[in-house]
Amino acid sequence: MPYVQVADLSIYYEIEGNGEPLFLLHGMSNNSQSWREQIQMLKNHYTVIAWDAPGYGKSSNPHIEFRNFKQFARVLNGMLEQLNLEKIYLLGHSMGAAIAIDFCTLYPHKIKKLILADPTRGAAALDSNVNEQKLKDRLFSIGNLDPEEIADKRIKALLSPYASKEVFQRVKEIMVQVRPAGYRAVAYSLYDLNQMDVLPSIDVPVLVMCGELDSVTPVKEAAAIYDQLKNSQLVIIPNGGHLCYQENPEAFNSTIIEFLQTHTNITI
Repeated sequence: MPYVQVADLSIYYEIEGNGEPLFLLHGMSNNSQSWREQIQMLKNHYTVIAWDAPGYGKSSNPHIEFRNFKQFARVLNGMLEQLNLEKIYLLGHSMGAAIAIDFCTLYPHKIKKLILADPTRGAAALDSNVNEQKLKDRLFSIGNLDPEEIADKRIKALLSPYASKEVFQRVKEIMVQVRPAGYRAVAYSLYDLNQMDVLPSIDVPVLVMCGELDSVTPVKEAAAIYDQLKNSQLVIIPNGGHLCYQENPEAFNSTIIEFLQTHTNITI
């Protein structure tokens, strides 16, 4: 199994394909297994790498709990150094998009193009009371519920009504692997997240994607981020919820390929 050692962390990753490196960052209740459909299609065009973030999947837990996405971004940078990757295409979904933005601001010379799927503004989109309550709810869930109960509580919100039974079951199988170390770290990171001021400084081309029926980070969230980016495109994935890349992988993947291969406007 492929692992890299970054300081005191053992980071697991999936890697397939040939060509320029495309790195995939999963969301809060997911791991590298979530990208199965992307890896299978995109490996024909790129070297596709999907990590298990610290505290997720087969990666180890940080000895000191993470509290912001810059900490995840620095681990990602250490991983790229271990893999001798100087410049990458970077795709992040949901909390992975927040990590991707922080990585892009910390290491702008290492990004060719950036893809933000169903991105979140975190605290920037919430009043203080709602933000506080979201943190309490997340910490309560991971502290008092088992992973299957957390999955049952969240899964319907993550998928659209069009999601197949197979997708529903696959999503649940991945969600029940969530661990307190990762979930708590992301809960605190989202609580403090406000990247709106740094978005205009991003110089690389950016593709912003969102499921048409995403109720977790709705289209208006993606649009608010898109509006602050000076070199960006916004694409809505039809009939997709928050996990649109799993529900409608054909549209999602073809959009990525077109964006990475051309500079023209994208339509679906």
